[in-house]
Amino acid sequence: MRIIFMGTPDFAVASLDALINAGFEIIGVVTAPDKPAGRGQKIQESAVKQYAVSKGIEVLQPLKLKDPEFHKQLKSLDADLQVVVAFRMLPEVVWDMPPMGTINLHASLLPYYRGAAPINWAVINGEQETGVTTFLLQHEIDTGNILFSERIPIGDDETAGEVHDRLMHTGAKLLVQTVRAIQSGNFKPVPQEDTLKHSELKAELPHAPKIFKEDCVINWNQPAKKVYNHIRGLSPYPAAFTTFKDKKLKIYSAELMDKEPGIQPGGFLSDEKTYLRFACLDGFICVKDIQLEGKKRMSVEEFLRGFRS
Repeated sequence: MRIIFMGTPDFAVASLDALINAGFEIIGVVTAPDKPAGRGQKIQESAVKQYAVSKGIEVLQPLKLKDPEFHKQLKSLDADLQVVVAFRMLPEVVWDMPPMGTINLHASLLPYYRGAAPINWAVINGEQETGVTTFLLQHEIDTGNILFSERIPIGDDETAGEVHDRLMHTGAKLLVQTVRAIQSGNFKPVPQEDTLKHSELKAELPHAPKIFKEDCVINWNQPAKKVYNHIRGLSPYPAAFTTFKDKKLKIYSAELMDKEPGIQPGGFLSDEKTYLRFACLDGFICVKDIQLEGKKRMSVEEFLRGFRS
C-alpha cells in the first residue's frame, strides 16, 4: 500500500515515525512551505519536512493546495491512501484522489471539538477527558465518518502542552491501527451523529476554533477555577496574559488559593520576594511561571527579585 503523508508540526512527526516503524511505505510527504521565523527571521523548515528529509522521503511544499501543478505532482506519486495529521483543509480534488481515500487523525473525540485547537479548548473548558479520532475526510471540516477513537483522561492540573504530548503518542498508535485495518479491509466507518446520545443530538456541541490574541486575555472577573483552566489551556503556547504595571505578563503556570476579603478582581498581592497573587471573583490565582514583556520566561521568585514596584 502506497501512502502519502500530509502534516506540519511535531504532533504529526510522531505519527509519520510510527507508520514508518510499522513497515508502511511512505512514498511522499506534503507539508507547509519553508518560512522565516524568530527574531533573526531565518528560514525554518517544518518538523515534518526535517524528519522526511532525514528518511530520504520526497517532500512536496505547495503554496496553494488548489494549484494544478501540485495536483499533477500528487497524481504522479500514484498513492493508494493519503494520511493527514495536523495539516490544512484539503480541497476535494486532493482528498478524493487516492482509490482508498484520505484519512485524518484529529486530537479530540469527534464530533466534539471540531476545529483547529481541540486540545486547548478541551482544557480551557475544564473537560476531564479527551482523546484522538481517525476518520475519513469529506466536504465539511472534521465531519467525516469515524474509523477508530481512543480516550484519555485530563488531569485537574495538566496543561494543554502536557495533554498534547500524551495525545501525540496515543494518536500515532491509533493511526497505525487504522491503516492496518484499511489495508486488511477490517473496518466499518460510523457517521459521527451515530456516536451521540439522543439528548446530545439536539445540543450544541463544543467547538475548537483557532486561538486568537483576544482569546488569550485573562478576565479576572470570573471564578478562579475558570481562570485557572484558561491559563493551563493556553500553556505553553500561545499563553494566557494580563497587564501588570502597564506591561504584558504571560502566565504559564499557577495555583488556586482562597481569596482574602477586600481585594477586587484584577487586584494583586505580593511580598515582592516569593509570591504574586491575582484576585478573581472567588479566589486567588497564585502565579508560578511567568514572562514579562521583553524578558525571558522565569519563576515568580526570579521575576520579583528583578522587579520592584
